[in-house]
Amino acid sequence: MKLNELAAALGCRLEGDGSIEISGVRGMEQAGEGHLTFLANPKYAPKLKTTRAGAVLAANPVSGLATLISSNPYHDFARALEFFYQPPRPAAGVHPSAAIAQTASIGENTSIGAFVAIGENVTIGDNAVLHPHVVVYEGARIGNGVVLHSHSVVREFCELGNRVILQNGVVIGGDGFGFAKRSDGSHHKIVQSGRTVIEDDVEIQSLTSVDRGSLSDTRVKRGAKIDSLVQIGHACVVGEDNIICAQTGLAGSSILEKNVLLAGQVGISGHLTIHEGATVYAQSGIGGDVAPKARVSGSPAFDAGEWLRAITAFQKLPEILRTVRELKKKIEHLTS
Repeated sequence: MKLNELAAALGCRLEGDGSIEISGVRGMEQAGEGHLTFLANPKYAPKLKTTRAGAVLAANPVSGLATLISSNPYHDFARALEFFYQPPRPAAGVHPSAAIAQTASIGENTSIGAFVAIGENVTIGDNAVLHPHVVVYEGARIGNGVVLHSHSVVREFCELGNRVILQNGVVIGGDGFGFAKRSDGSHHKIVQSGRTVIEDDVEIQSLTSVDRGSLSDTRVKRGAKIDSLVQIGHACVVGEDNIICAQTGLAGSSILEKNVLLAGQVGISGHLTIHEGATVYAQSGIGGDVAPKARVSGSPAFDAGEWLRAITAFQKLPEILRTVRELKKKIEHLTS
């Protein structure tokens, strides 16, 4: 595409030569003459001095480079990338090796890949894609435009909304981890009679599990994005537009309100609420409620600003301890 065509498609203002041919989108270091790059974070602005890109997406004009002026460069970079690459989509139809129950209802223009298994009374909407080796248990309901990648599993009676994406190996509605201890110390399995409900526009990355509840449903609300290797325990609620990064674990009955961000390897003890707009930094341990818009860090987690000061002091503890011992000796000498 010519740069002026790309500017029009993105709704960006063009500063510079609009006749430049753009053949793709690249980062600043990898970009060549025919590439569009982007500047979303001002701290990376010095890299523009050495980039070989033909043009840049940025919030303000960049000297010496044709610029697409954007109020949200990172978002428009993502949109621009879609003009140059789209993941392949299988053709509509059912592969001969797929096993589909007679009572299942399959929507129009849906692609069912090789060795897919679909159980009794399943409903799948229009324009869905089920890649090879997907398994959908009895009574599950799946919306329109859903993409289920290979080896993902949707268990019995669970629901997926519209445009949900499950990456490889995701398990929706596996049994919650619930056992009652008998008098002899052995464990009796508690039937997990709830469901898992995934609302519209949720994406869940590879090898993540979202367990069903024992009594109530586990629910992931609209627009939430969940990274790989995350565990969502039984009866949890993940709020709208949450971001949950890799290797995070939510114990049962945790409630996350809207726009919560959990960085990598966060652990949540369960039966608590993380309120709207809160941010929990990496490797934090959450043992109680988190206030709205709070920023917490550490284990046990507390205010992130205080945590930074505390961790700075922590590194000086040996020196502080030596000083205290020396002062103690001086005081003992003076008092004697």
